[in-house]
Amino acid sequence: MPRSIDIPSPLPADRLKVGECLVDIPLREVRAPGARRAMRITPKSMGVLRVLAAHAGRVVTRDTLLSTVWPDTLPTNDVVTQAITQLRKAFGEGGDGPRYIETIAKSGYRLLVEVERLPGVGPPQGVPVASVGEARADDAVPRAPATDVDVAAPVPKRLPLDGRLFRRWAWGVGLGIVALAGAGAIAWKVGRVSPAVADHDKAQTLVPAPKAYRLITSAPGFEMSPSLSPDGSQVAYLSSQTEELAGTAILVQTTEPAQPRTLTTPPAGAWDSNPEWSPNGREIAFLRRFPGQDCRIMAVPASGGEPRMLGACDPHNRPTFDWMPEGDGLVFSSPLAGGGEPGLHLLDLGTGRWRALDYGANAQDVDTAPRYSPDGRWIVFVRNTPLGDLWRVPATGGTAERLTHQRAELRGWDWTPDGKAIVFGRRVDNHTRLYRLALDGRTITDLGIEDAQAPAIASRAALLAFVQRKPQFGLYRISNEPLPDGQEAVPERLFASTGRDTLPSVAPDGRHIMFTSDRSGDYALWWADMSRAGSLRVIEGFHPESRHLPAWSRDSTRLLVVGTDTKGHYGLHELEPGSGQLQMLPVPVPEEDLLFAAYLPDPSRIMVVAGRGNGQQLVVFDRSQTPWRRVAAIDGVSFARPDGVQGRILFTRLGRDGLWQADLSLAAGSVRQVDGNRPASQRYRTWTVTEDGQIEYLEQLPGCYVSLRHIGAGRSHPSPRCLERTHLATINGFSAHARDRVTYVSMAINDGSDIGFMSLGEAPPAGVGGFW
Repeated sequence: MPRSIDIPSPLPADRLKVGECLVDIPLREVRAPGARRAMRITPKSMGVLRVLAAHAGRVVTRDTLLSTVWPDTLPTNDVVTQAITQLRKAFGEGGDGPRYIETIAKSGYRLLVEVERLPGVGPPQGVPVASVGEARADDAVPRAPATDVDVAAPVPKRLPLDGRLFRRWAWGVGLGIVALAGAGAIAWKVGRVSPAVADHDKAQTLVPAPKAYRLITSAPGFEMSPSLSPDGSQVAYLSSQTEELAGTAILVQTTEPAQPRTLTTPPAGAWDSNPEWSPNGREIAFLRRFPGQDCRIMAVPASGGEPRMLGACDPHNRPTFDWMPEGDGLVFSSPLAGGGEPGLHLLDLGTGRWRALDYGANAQDVDTAPRYSPDGRWIVFVRNTPLGDLWRVPATGGTAERLTHQRAELRGWDWTPDGKAIVFGRRVDNHTRLYRLALDGRTITDLGIEDAQAPAIASRAALLAFVQRKPQFGLYRISNEPLPDGQEAVPERLFASTGRDTLPSVAPDGRHIMFTSDRSGDYALWWADMSRAGSLRVIEGFHPESRHLPAWSRDSTRLLVVGTDTKGHYGLHELEPGSGQLQMLPVPVPEEDLLFAAYLPDPSRIMVVAGRGNGQQLVVFDRSQTPWRRVAAIDGVSFARPDGVQGRILFTRLGRDGLWQADLSLAAGSVRQVDGNRPASQRYRTWTVTEDGQIEYLEQLPGCYVSLRHIGAGRSHPSPRCLERTHLATINGFSAHARDRVTYVSMAINDGSDIGFMSLGEAPPAGVGGFW
């Protein structure tokens, strides 16, 4: 758990007047004189300000700031520099204005202005709030009017939200707990303000303070997949020392912090997973899998006892399921055993018979995480992960209806007991958050809980359990050079910080590297020339998408990256890191559908992975013409990479294990499968193509958390090869360099997860925002 900052006495009040600026510590807001709106700063920047305020007029050394604000870590000096820079922006320093912070050469910093404690009142009503560095709307953009409601508990305005707007909103909120600057700021579209539309999801412009919660587990390792008893008094969950849940047992405890009891003891080689409490609270269903060999659907008395077998499932896929409302059957995800029909399947526990639910699902629809509504009328599910949306269908079958337009990495979901809303987890930048979707009006509310996922709600009580995971990721370079028997390479840490460093993308020349990080407080791109010490710097004015690595050009001078610039323009950008030049490219794909792009050997062509309808497709464009000409496309693609050496494009498919290839023009006759088992569908981004045309795949194996496997022919080293035994790697991408025989991977430095628990509270009156 994060350690609280120990500020020397006297402690600043919750609200301060620093010079002529107003500072709200709990909200992390700074309002400078004459500023149109308050600025939200990062937690670390606020920590630095608190230390400086406690010693106003005196020099505070860098060492003091590092040891106080970044305790028990080994950060570099750049984290302090970034925090000071952010504070100066928030105070409005520059030009002929007053100076607030003085830099003392080779020593530290001093706050030059007086600090005054203020009574515990909120900021001026009607003042919109934005993150430091957020692009400002021009005067033509409408602003929310002032209200007579206390700002500490605002009535949120609601705006349309599709996948593109959600990304832009997530950047504007920094780490997610920040207000937006009105309808116009979130509705930018490449040089013009978009009109509001009512046929998509909606989000609040102002996010209320998070509801209180507590952690009810604290054991080392991972506590995962919570399921609450109907009355919310007990929780079942998995406990494991690995993210892959190998050899896990199901534990049960009360929802007060208490000693758990072991409910299942899997035999050697088996994994128990997916606990689901029955509607009457007497049993817990779960999966017992012998990976690749056997899969059984089991149920065990909640009070303990011998499990019984309910049916068989596909050993090559881990299905998800839910109890039917009467407890006499189960609904399962697709694909699974039962004749190979697409879509959701039902298992009758009385007869043991399977049947497919008739709702028009086809082979391109991969539907997972099904759950019945509390009244039994609906089944809601996630369609087409890894970047999916919530859909619903009548429980008796019929036409499926799309509920969200996120095209996001959803991390679990559940119904509220009244059936009027859904709580879901989703990835935002490099962390996850919980949101509430109101089915009446399709409005979305941020619950304000950092690093939360896998929500589970009691069916008869407004109580919520969830997984809280707060990992710290670092970048590592690992040698692939053969070593004597018994010796393993030692990972080398690059650019150490206390942030989350992910998506390492090494250039074909092996010198330059680009990665994403929140080390400065904001999620951003960082670049370094690894042949020059001290070259690391942030790419200013750009907020990257967090799904895929930036793609380098063959000459290592440019990159293609998807994200948002300072003007609020989301799309495909070409970046020259050496000069910092950034240009938006006119790719003819709706911006909300754009996912990834890469250069092809022919400089006039670019390949793009984009959303299409309910799925995704791989498209090759000829950009020598304006507008770009669409050359060819393949549907059902989750990710793709070009291989210029062998003249092919390699790709994975939605919801299916394996790897395929096509020629550079995507000719239908050139499509063939390269590997039938790897990459696994849930690790669809953990493979790369080196500059010499070889395919490398990262997987987790027993006894080795990071194992490198070669796919296809041509590589001489034995496969697989263990790179790191004890630290988990991220699954959103890595890179490798064949000539230098090194792999660049983001791995967890500190990791683990616990189960959180909270009350959902009462629903607000109609038309009033809040949690519900």
